[in-house]
Amino acid sequence: MQSSALFINPTLNFPQKISYFPPTNPHLLQNLPFRPRLASSSSSISTKFQSKMFSSNSGDGFQTLLDYIGKEGEDVGDDLVVLIAHLQYACKRIAAVVASPFNSVLGKQNKTGGGDSSVGGAERDDPKPLDIVSNEIILSSLRNSGKVAVMASEEDDVPVWITDNGPFVVVTDPLDGSRNIDASIPTGTIFGIYNRLVELDHLPIKEKAQLNSLQSGTRLIAAGYVLYSSATIFCVSFGSGTHAFTLDHTTGDFVLTHPSIKVPSRGQIYSVNDARYFDWPEGLRRYIDTVRQGKGL
Repeated sequence: MQSSALFINPTLNFPQKISYFPPTNPHLLQNLPFRPRLASSSSSISTKFQSKMFSSNSGDGFQTLLDYIGKEGEDVGDDLVVLIAHLQYACKRIAAVVASPFNSVLGKQNKTGGGDSSVGGAERDDPKPLDIVSNEIILSSLRNSGKVAVMASEEDDVPVWITDNGPFVVVTDPLDGSRNIDASIPTGTIFGIYNRLVELDHLPIKEKAQLNSLQSGTRLIAAGYVLYSSATIFCVSFGSGTHAFTLDHTTGDFVLTHPSIKVPSRGQIYSVNDARYFDWPEGLRRYIDTVRQGKGL
């Protein structure tokens, strides 16, 4: 853990507007569909474009994530905007950690035992420094937002009570698939957001933290994931459609690139963990067998 702590500390004071990777070559940037149109013919590209240049008011018609959930898209309320702003910042930092040349060193630290740790078909990844680093980044950002009462993480044994005044509850897997990083396979952050149950405020902290975290999925007010791959994509729903925002490394903004995502009535690809085939319920096995034959939905 000492190595991961040393790795985190230099990044704690990163400003909100930051390009985590070298600015895109201006000549390559010209081919991107969402590049800002500059009035000047200068070949230099500023890395400090304002968010409004990507909003619906611009010639390109693109919106940032914070624009979309503010005045120009879904109005989710000021408190949730603040929370999402801190969450997206945390995910930018995780994206930088995942892309770092040091991540393979972190991923190999603190490995315990060997073989499959699953019991009865259920498995929980043993915490490794990359997971822990990501967990600490998200917890720090949520605490700084002042809007979260409790965070329940896949990396923690019990939910963490943050503040009595926070209106929201966040449940998360900070870095799912961290074992894939050495093979450059995508990883991601998964999250869900609930309203805090104020009727539980009189209970002891441990009890109300747990009960707030165990709310039904039907009570979610927002949910999504952040994919860390060749692009960093923030995919989220606030209950009226699902939208994906891609991180523009030249500005540090998540820009709306996939509005109103829908599952097609019939697809050409299915994705499952086939190694668990014999652990699946009979109905699921029959369905996958049918799909393999080109039948079914």
